[in-house]
Amino acid sequence: MAETILKTEYSDVMQKSYIDYSMSVITARAVPDVRDGLKPVQRRVLYAMDQLGLNYDKPHRKSARIVGDAMGKYHPHGDSSIYETLVVMEQDFKKGMALVDGHGNFGSIEGDGAAAMRYTEARLKKFTQDVYLKDLDKDVVDFVPNFDETEKEPSVLPVRIPNVLVNGSEGIAVGMTTSIPTHNLTEVINAVEAYMDDEDITTQKLMEYMPGPDFPTGGRVVNKSDLYDIYETGTGKIKLRGNVQFEPGKKKTDKDKLVITAIPYTMIGAGISKFISDVVELIETKKTQDITDISNESSKEGIRIALELKKNADIAKLENLLYKKTKLEDTLGVNMLTIADGRPEVLGLKDIISHNVEFQYQINTRKYNTLLKKEYENKEVREGLIKACNIIDLIIEILRGSTNLKQAKACLISGETEGIRFKSEQSQKSAAKLHFTERQASAILELRLYKLIGLEIEALEKEYEETLARIAEYEDILGSKKAMKKVIKKDLERIKKEYGVPRLTVIEDAAAAVYEEPQLVEQEVVFIMDRFGYSKTVDTAAFERGRETVFAENKYVFNCMNTEKICIFTDNGNLHQIKVRDIPFTRIKDKGTPIDNLGNYSSAGEEIIYLCPSEQLKGRRFLFVTRNGMMKLVDGSEFDAAKRTIASTKLGEGDAVLAILATDAVLLGEGEEAKIVSSQIVVLQSADGYFLKFPLEEIPEKKKGAVGVRGIKLAANDRLDDVYLIPDGADITIDYKGREVSLKRLKTAKRDGKGSKLRA
Repeated sequence: MAETILKTEYSDVMQKSYIDYSMSVITARAVPDVRDGLKPVQRRVLYAMDQLGLNYDKPHRKSARIVGDAMGKYHPHGDSSIYETLVVMEQDFKKGMALVDGHGNFGSIEGDGAAAMRYTEARLKKFTQDVYLKDLDKDVVDFVPNFDETEKEPSVLPVRIPNVLVNGSEGIAVGMTTSIPTHNLTEVINAVEAYMDDEDITTQKLMEYMPGPDFPTGGRVVNKSDLYDIYETGTGKIKLRGNVQFEPGKKKTDKDKLVITAIPYTMIGAGISKFISDVVELIETKKTQDITDISNESSKEGIRIALELKKNADIAKLENLLYKKTKLEDTLGVNMLTIADGRPEVLGLKDIISHNVEFQYQINTRKYNTLLKKEYENKEVREGLIKACNIIDLIIEILRGSTNLKQAKACLISGETEGIRFKSEQSQKSAAKLHFTERQASAILELRLYKLIGLEIEALEKEYEETLARIAEYEDILGSKKAMKKVIKKDLERIKKEYGVPRLTVIEDAAAAVYEEPQLVEQEVVFIMDRFGYSKTVDTAAFERGRETVFAENKYVFNCMNTEKICIFTDNGNLHQIKVRDIPFTRIKDKGTPIDNLGNYSSAGEEIIYLCPSEQLKGRRFLFVTRNGMMKLVDGSEFDAAKRTIASTKLGEGDAVLAILATDAVLLGEGEEAKIVSSQIVVLQSADGYFLKFPLEEIPEKKKGAVGVRGIKLAANDRLDDVYLIPDGADITIDYKGREVSLKRLKTAKRDGKGSKLRA
């Protein structure tokens, strides 16, 4: 068969492929279904646990077994994502209602990770079995083939409550995200019942039953007035605050404390350690002097972070400082994106409840249809058994006279008497009139003799009456929306009574935290840094009194204003900037703080090449020299940047900055006629002893992002060791391997030469 080449537009193929991929991620990975509030991986993990029989009253099973079953049968993706899902469903500090009962280390609110899946064990919670997985055997939801069509899995779980509200959801898809906060189970059920009573109810009215989010971490929502717009549109921002309590010292020797007893939901994980480090920074930068110590006293009983206070500390001011400068007040973005009717849609509160109630009607309709069908079957069987008991002698005669089971069954169903021995012709005529159904005949043939006892026959008739009553009840439920609503509400009331929990989060409209930065009084200070990197600023008068000692014991000493920045140029071409106000202002005899702790670079990976106050960069040109001999002049204005770290130069592979020197170079003229003018001379010294001397004017001015020009031609294994910038005509002598070398006597050459080699 000849092959046919199909021509198509490449952009069309890419567009279709990307759209298919996006929809797959959105609908089958990251976004929950509005009906059960679960993502596919969550649904599959819970179903796998149900299939494994991990009921709440059964022993725990290894998490690795659960992950293996879920991955092998239903979710053919990485085991780490499946285990992470299992872990999160166990963590009651993340979920409104935890769905998994874990045994072992499943992580902590402070960000500790769970133990490996081979160490932990899990089983379903009673709540999960009762509210999420109940009635799966009653055909309440559709089952679809799994990824390799060897198993069946539910397309959705028959969850009895709006789980997307109770447990919330977070997910990042392609081009969209979902972020739904958790809510209180009792309040959500109240809102659902209110909607069922009045489907025209407004969002405002629903919020009387469910006023807002309820986070497992407690805390406070402080923008209550914004919640209506959030629940109406499905998007918005919720302002969260932790709970702060003042605890006066019980004894005279005890210090007063400010205790954080609840944290914002957004602080779960590394947020607590970040909060503590932020408080420490507030203390070190003198933004507050009211805190003397901080300790994390949190335990399984709850959060407790204690701040020890100085006597007569301003509590209100300190609270506002914590809200403004730490994550004790934070914002949670809300985007209630769910999969509704097979497509992603941002839904408001009423829409979510509406979809859930519609789903409840669907699963209950299917449930009672299944139950009704089963009761009709029971009715048919019991009618047959009662009729058989009334003519039991004839039935026994048919069975004794038949040669096989098939012959007896045919007689019971269609009255076929051929081949059956009867005691009398009357019996044969009676047998010919029998017309039991297939199901009735099977039940009669399986009937045990003890069922013919009088009391058993009465019990059979009673069961028949009960079956008729259930049929009437189910038909009434299926035939009346009012009756169906009553059944659903009764189930919701049972769930609320058995599993409802008190609200943890307070909802209010609180005043915005106000903290005014203390005005910095501009003054001149002296920056000091020793050879170990310990830095500080001191008063100029104190510096003058110990001037000689300071210069003798420290590497960098210069005057600057406390409103400036300190610029740190490093060998890998970075420029780090630190505000002078962030450097401790101390006495001269104090040690200071490692400059590593003030900047965002590590001395282990970078070496300081040049350090100066930011004002010294203005109006000057700086000579950059690298180990491989690359050179350029850079205007100091190039380094005026708001970022704390920028690239000060571009380096070739394997190259590093050797030196940065302030020059007297000026640029005269404009455009192509512009020319560098300087009275300084450059001397380059290589590791192999080559010296090259030339005027600074030969080095062009470049932008900070340029590599520069070659200053000296180096041999393959040679590198620059030193660079000297001297006034023209100055007689400066250096020591080279024990020999004094006068730089003035070196021959002046051109840039980019090999230079002259000096022997030691």
